[in-house]
Amino acid sequence: QVQLVESGGGLVQAGGSLRLSCAASGSIFRLSAMGWYRQAPGKQRELVAGINSAGSTKYADSVKGRFTISRDNAKSTVYLQMNSLKPEDTAVYYCNQNLGPNNSWGQGTQVTVSS
Repeated sequence: QVQLVESGGGLVQAGGSLRLSCAASGSIFRLSAMGWYRQAPGKQRELVAGINSAGSTKYADSVKGRFTISRDNAKSTVYLQMNSLKPEDTAVYYCNQNLGPNNSWGQGTQVTVSS
């Protein structure tokens, strides 16, 4: 059973930065696609950024140029560096691990950006 533990959320002013981390248990991390999703109140969960096992990345248009996803396979950890944060980035951020039929979610970490 894969366990994902997110950390790094918090309250930040607009224009500030935060770095989210997601530590994964289990032995399939290096083979897995990893993603960061977010869900704001009253809205659907959306993909923010993803990185596959080869290191290729993709981003939502709303965060391109501001957010960077990366992974450290030796630490079984995926990161989301968030710069130039905006109030509309406020949401609960979730880590996701996907490999074939295995799809796991973290518990989420709150990011609040004040104007």
